[in-house]
Amino acid sequence: MAEVKLGSGDRQLASQKNMPLFPLRTVLFPEGILPLRIFEPRYVDMIRWCMRENSPFGVVLLKSGSDVMKAAGQEDQGPAVPDIFGFGTQAEIVDFNQADNGLLGIIAQGGRKFSVESTTQQPDGLLRGQVTLVPEEPKGEMRDDYAPLVGVLKDLMEHPLIQQLNLNVDMQQARSVSYRLAELLPIEPEIKQALLQLNRPAERMAELQRLVEKFCQQ
Repeated sequence: MAEVKLGSGDRQLASQKNMPLFPLRTVLFPEGILPLRIFEPRYVDMIRWCMRENSPFGVVLLKSGSDVMKAAGQEDQGPAVPDIFGFGTQAEIVDFNQADNGLLGIIAQGGRKFSVESTTQQPDGLLRGQVTLVPEEPKGEMRDDYAPLVGVLKDLMEHPLIQQLNLNVDMQQARSVSYRLAELLPIEPEIKQALLQLNRPAERMAELQRLVEKFCQQ
């Protein structure tokens, strides 16, 4: 069979896709675990569609407020376009359950990062985005001066609630360590977003070192 080579334009198209977006006040990192309890019909429908199509959805950080629709009878009822950051992470549904109270529970795992090129909003308020997938970061070298950060990460992972997530972390990869530490540190979502948008593990580790040193000084 003849080899088919993609041109630069074809590769760009291959890295683009349209997907439903879930605006949250949390940041999902690649390989991270995100438990969600879903009650809004638009997101229940979104999850069912993703499961039927075996397709991911995108998690993006809300800049402020909430994406929950107003209840019937409240003023200005109807979907408002969420104010989101233009960079997020694909979420793959790895488990789900239907609770007795009618809530849909899912476990999602972070996949590829993406930049949001444009968005459209469906009549039910669901946001969809045309996104460009970001190339996977290099694994990154684990340097000797990263040892204190590894120690902090191990301490955080000893917490019983964190242990329930069964996080996957490779302590020999700066990329893996930086992702897990960034998601577990008790810092503002906007700082986590800035860490997510860095594209080199060494840059993220350097910023994490600065943040951890700041915690120690408090």
